[in-house]
Amino acid sequence: MRRSINIAGLSHLTPIPAATRVGPIITCSITAPYTPGTRDCPEGAEAQVKTVFGHVGEMLEAAGGDFSNVAKMTFYAPDPSAIFAALNSVWVEHFPDPASRPSRHTMKVAEDWGDMLLCADFLAYVEE
Repeated sequence: MRRSINIAGLSHLTPIPAATRVGPIITCSITAPYTPGTRDCPEGAEAQVKTVFGHVGEMLEAAGGDFSNVAKMTFYAPDPSAIFAALNSVWVEHFPDPASRPSRHTMKVAEDWGDMLLCADFLAYVEE
């Protein structure tokens, strides 16, 4: 059975949930670094990366999990080099054990997103 997951302060302009749970699998729609309740991005890569991780953490919690359940995260950025240092720093905060980190991929996108430096999605597994 599929269940839509929504979190306070983050929604799409289209009829798409923030995340979805089907059995033990949780995945999300593209997650932007919007300051909760707005369509504005905080200034700087570190603030935006932390905001994305905050949204992901809320989705995981709403689905009954946490960061230990993440199998893979994908990040999308017009300029990946502009986010790598901040991303690696926040990544290690959330996944401190090098023997137990999820897969990660960063993709360069062609679009110019203005103030938005990245967005992300994830795949997680949480047993029922």
